[in-house]
Amino acid sequence: MTHPSPAHPHVVVHPPALDGSRRVTEGDATLGIATHMDDVAEILRLADLYVTDVADSDLVEWQGGGPDDWPGLSEHHEA
Repeated sequence: MTHPSPAHPHVVVHPPALDGSRRVTEGDATLGIATHMDDVAEILRLADLYVTDVADSDLVEWQGGGPDDWPGLSEHHEA
């Protein structure tokens, strides 16, 4: 198994928790808890990981659902 270089961090958005939030990690470090795809982008920005398209980035691995899967939380973000 190869490990990503520091120039290419491996970020994981974990499957939704019971409340629909998703943990965002880089390696063993938890970067934050997201409740929407915009939160993932902000968490990465705060970690100095500037990803322009978190939904379609090679650096971000979506587990247990893609960038549109936020069960139980969609009512908070509807326009």
